[in-house]
Amino acid sequence: ESFSSVNFFLSLYRFQACVYFASAFQAMSCGIHYLASVFMAVTPNFVCGIPGNVSSVLFYNSSESSIEDIWTLWASTENYIVVQLENGEIWELNQCSRSKREVSLNLAYEYKGNKSIFSCSDGFLYDATKWKSTVVTQWDLVCEREWLAKLIQPTFMLGVLIGAVIFGDIADRLGRQCVIWFTSAGQFVFGIAVAFTFDYYSFMIVRFLLAMVSSGYLVVAFVYVTEFVGIKARTWASMHVHAFFAVGIMVVALVGFLVRTWWVYQIFLSIATLPFVLCCWMLPETPFWLLSEERYEDAQKVVNIMARWNKVSSPCKVSELCSVQQDDLVSGRTGDNDTSSTKKHTILDLFCNWHIARRTITVWLIWFTGSLGYYVFSLSSVSLGGNEYLNLFLIGAVELPCYVIACIGMDKLGRRNTLIPFLILSAVICVLIMFIPQDFNILIILANMAGKFSIGVAFGLIYLYTAELYPTIIRSLAVGSGSMMCRAGSVVAPFCVYLRSVWIFMPLLLVGIMALLSAILTIMLPETLGKPLTNTLVEATEMGRNKKSCSEKTPPVHSGAALEKIEMFGQETVSTEK
Repeated sequence: ESFSSVNFFLSLYRFQACVYFASAFQAMSCGIHYLASVFMAVTPNFVCGIPGNVSSVLFYNSSESSIEDIWTLWASTENYIVVQLENGEIWELNQCSRSKREVSLNLAYEYKGNKSIFSCSDGFLYDATKWKSTVVTQWDLVCEREWLAKLIQPTFMLGVLIGAVIFGDIADRLGRQCVIWFTSAGQFVFGIAVAFTFDYYSFMIVRFLLAMVSSGYLVVAFVYVTEFVGIKARTWASMHVHAFFAVGIMVVALVGFLVRTWWVYQIFLSIATLPFVLCCWMLPETPFWLLSEERYEDAQKVVNIMARWNKVSSPCKVSELCSVQQDDLVSGRTGDNDTSSTKKHTILDLFCNWHIARRTITVWLIWFTGSLGYYVFSLSSVSLGGNEYLNLFLIGAVELPCYVIACIGMDKLGRRNTLIPFLILSAVICVLIMFIPQDFNILIILANMAGKFSIGVAFGLIYLYTAELYPTIIRSLAVGSGSMMCRAGSVVAPFCVYLRSVWIFMPLLLVGIMALLSAILTIMLPETLGKPLTNTLVEATEMGRNKKSCSEKTPPVHSGAALEKIEMFGQETVSTEK
C-alpha cells in the first residue's frame, strides 16, 4: 500500500501536485456538508413543557428536584415523568401530551384516578446532556412537526441531485475553472449562512443551495483532476479524492464530539472551506477543455505555466500536436458538420447512438446501486450501539483501505475487471447475511462491514471509470448525470430500509439483486486501463467496438492521444532530461 502511494506522489510533478491537492482538499468540505445533519438534526429525549415551577420530580422509584436529573434514567419513548408544581398540582408529562391529575393528595408514579389531557401548548423540555441545541430543539420539530425534521436530509440530497446535473452541464459549456470558483465560494457562504437562518424554512432553503454547490464542486473536481494528472497517476488521483471526502466524514465526528450547539458546530465545519476559497482563483482551466473549445492560445498559456512550475526548459507546442487549420478540422470530423464545435451538448448526447446509450444505462445503474448499497449498509451499522461519534468516525475511516484496494485492483486488473468481482461480492454478502442467525451479533456486524467495503470499492471506482468512458465534450455531463443517479439512490435508501417492516431482509435482497444485475451489464463495457482519454463521440464509440486505440482512427485535431501528450508532457520531458 505504501509503495503504491509513493509511486502515486512521485508521478505527480510540482504543478500537477499543487492543483491536485488544492482540489482534493476542498472535497473534504463536501464530505463535511453531506454528513453534517447527522448531529445537527439530532432529536434528543423530550417531554411536554409544564405550566409552572416544579417542586419535585418522580420517575418510577427515583425522586429528583429537577427534570434535568431524570434524563440519565430515561430509557424509552413510552416512559413518562410525574412532576409536582409549587401550587400543588401534579402532572404526567409524556412526549406529545400531558395530563393533569384530578386528585393530587400525594405524589406517586402510578395513578388510577381521573386525568385531564392537554396538548403541549407550553413547548417542550429537551435533554441537554449530549447536545445543548439542535435544529430540532431550536424549532420544536417533534410530534406533529416531526416530519419536518425527517425532510432535512432528503431535501439536502435532492439539492445534491439537481446540483450534480446543473453544474456538470455548466462545466462542459463554460469550463471547469469558473464552476470550481463559484461552487467553492458558495460552500463557504452558504455554509456560514445556514448557521444564521432565522426559521426552519430559511434553514431548508439555504441548505438546499449548499447541497447544490457541494455536489457541483465534487462532480467537477473529479473531472478537473482527471484532466490534469498524467495517465500513470489518474487512478490514484481520482480515488484519493474519495479519501478526502471520507476524511470530511471523520471531521464531522470530531467536531460533533467537541461542539454541542448546532449553529456553532455548523460554523466550525464551514471554516474548513476557507483556505481553498482564498486560493482557488489561481487554479487554471484544463488544456483538455480549452482544446475541445478550439482555444489553442489559451491552452498554450496553461502548458507554458505547467512547464515553468515543472522546470521544463522546452515545453511542447500545442500547434505541433493539434492542427489549427480549418481544412484539417473539417475533414477530421467524420459525420459532423461545420457547427459541431459550437454545438450545445445536452443529456441527450449520452444517448446519441446505441453503443453510447447502452453504456450510459449501465453506468447509471452502477451509480444507483453503489449509492443504494452504501447507504443501506451504513444505516444498518448505526444500530451497532456504543459511542455514536466513534461509530461515525469509523464509518469514514473504513473507506480509506477500501479505496486503496480499489486503486491497486484498477491498476493491476483494470477498471472493469475490478468492478465486476466486487459487485458480485456485494450480492453474495447480501445473501449470506440472510443465513446468519440473529443472535450471532459479531458475525452480522463483520458481514455488514464487508458488504459496505465491497460496495464502497465499486462506488469509488465508478467516478473515474465514468470519466474515462466518455469524451471531453460531455465528460462533466456524464459524471454529473451519474452523480444524479447516485443521489437518487441515496434518497431511495431510507425508504428501502423501511421495508424491514415487511421482511427484515428485504433491503439486502434488493441491494443484492441490483448489484448482481449491475455486474452482468458491466461485462459489456470497454476496458479503459492504459488508454488515452477520448475527446469526441466518434472516439468514445470506437473504444467500445474494437481493441485498437481510438486515436488510430481519428484525426490529430481532437485525438485523445494528442491531448494525453499535453497532459503528460512535463513528465516525459523531465524523464528524458534525467
